[in-house]
Amino acid sequence: MGKAWASAHPESRAIFDRADAVLGDSLGATLSDLCFNGPAGRLNKTDAAQPAIFVTSVASWHGVCAIAGNDPISAPIAAAAGLSLGEYTALHIAGGMSFEDGLKLVTIRGQAMQDAAEATPSGMVALIGADEMSATELCEKVLDKMEDDPDDERVLVPANFNAPGQVVISGSLKACDLAEQVAGETGLRATRLTVAGAFHSPLMAPAAERLRAALGTVEIASPRCRVMSNVTGTPHGTEPAGIKERLIEQLTNPVRWSEDCAYLNQHVGGTPFELAPGRTLAGLMRRIDRGVKVTSYDTPA
Repeated sequence: MGKAWASAHPESRAIFDRADAVLGDSLGATLSDLCFNGPAGRLNKTDAAQPAIFVTSVASWHGVCAIAGNDPISAPIAAAAGLSLGEYTALHIAGGMSFEDGLKLVTIRGQAMQDAAEATPSGMVALIGADEMSATELCEKVLDKMEDDPDDERVLVPANFNAPGQVVISGSLKACDLAEQVAGETGLRATRLTVAGAFHSPLMAPAAERLRAALGTVEIASPRCRVMSNVTGTPHGTEPAGIKERLIEQLTNPVRWSEDCAYLNQHVGGTPFELAPGRTLAGLMRRIDRGVKVTSYDTPA
């Protein structure tokens, strides 16, 4: 992951070197070694994946700017957005936080989310064909069936509004198991996701408190362009304190990615592009608005 960018552009390689200098081998190996060589089982764990994705995205941004002849700090962008973890990349690119502070935050965030997931057996289920109302109703039906269960098991909420017809719900393992059964009864298709736990749900409250403490140690600046908030589906304000609160709330509230993209398409326009790794956001945009073409920079090619 990110190896093609690091090999092609010294500007991208420098970002991985800066990350290695900050993290050392705290993840069991240097971050660049994990990204380039794996093993995938370690890289895919939440505590490693979050800093890895952040660094790879920023490295590709520096590579894209090198190709275009732009300074990454002042490149002409109209708006920035990122899904969940990607919101930190968006804020960094828009001047809202330094690279080192962003890396520090996502590393703490990843470890805190991993710990919260291990503390309570939980998971996430993708609902194909669902909207916010039908996903909420499904969660309520499941919880009604669990009225005699302990409170820490009676957790199931919408977690990601990714695109029309694609909603992810998040909760305890028993609730997720029941959701897969109930979904079929309501005409929805349910698919269990391979994730560590119930992200963007109340079960992430301990992680949110650890993130709050970490945010208290870093400086957030007013971004130089609009940066979308996952929590509200609209741009962040300019006040650093408000940005910090939205980042904390993001861990226990649903990600409104579909609304973020709809806002950008309506109020910003222009040509959107997606940083590495992968092409997931381009695929979601095809479901949100087929008329908007996203260019993905997973590799320099």
